[in-house]
Amino acid sequence: MELRHRALQVLCLTDPAQKVAATIDLHTQFEQLTLDTEGGPQLPPGQSLPGHPERPELVKHTSVVKRSPTTLEGRAALLHSIAHIEFNAINLALDAVWRFDGMPRDYYADWLRVAREEAYHFSLLREHLQRMPHLGQPWDYGDFPAHQGLWSMCERTAGDVLARMALVPRTLEARGLDATPLIQAKLRQIGSPDALEAVALLDIILRDEVGHVAIGNHWYRWLCERQGLDPTEHYPVLTQRHEAPRLKPPFNENARRRAGFTDVEMAWLKNG
Repeated sequence: MELRHRALQVLCLTDPAQKVAATIDLHTQFEQLTLDTEGGPQLPPGQSLPGHPERPELVKHTSVVKRSPTTLEGRAALLHSIAHIEFNAINLALDAVWRFDGMPRDYYADWLRVAREEAYHFSLLREHLQRMPHLGQPWDYGDFPAHQGLWSMCERTAGDVLARMALVPRTLEARGLDATPLIQAKLRQIGSPDALEAVALLDIILRDEVGHVAIGNHWYRWLCERQGLDPTEHYPVLTQRHEAPRLKPPFNENARRRAGFTDVEMAWLKNG
């Protein structure tokens, strides 16, 4: 089986458990798969992306009701929203594998590893939800509405791998580096067993996400060099061209620097 063809098949899967298992299997088989870097697979007629289950209900981001994490239901909704981000992140990584040709084999290896780690994160959060019983019934992925903000940027950058590397991993996903410590602080303040368990899970996710953003930074700079572009000067051009959100502080400077952001890039973020 050809790698990118198989990645598209996994991306089209709708059942979360099947997608997680197939993603792990795909990563495990990487060395045995052939790689076609010219052309590659085509989306079947009528197939929409990404494959996702009937639930959760997908709504506009402005329609997602915010609940206080001081209640058990509020914490379940919070963890559900993060689980949905991780499910979308599986799809984003798989899309980066199947969609873009002409990249080195290491590029595809990197994004398959990201997909596997995002699948692990999703499973951790889903299992945590299932351990939070509500009126005798466990919550699960799909029980709260969600939005597709991450995937919309994936669609806008579908024709440009350079823009994809700039605006998905090192912009939208990097925002998770900033948000996670703030969420953890709220959960620590609540101090319930389920809240503290969630803090520990977010430690794992934050550790891995630094590496994912670093991969985005690496391939963004690699592509800029190949195209004779200055990565610092070209980034604002891409944010304007693709209508990326302008990020606001606070920034997790330590995590961002570990992920490869330079002094100049951090100054640009801070100065707005």
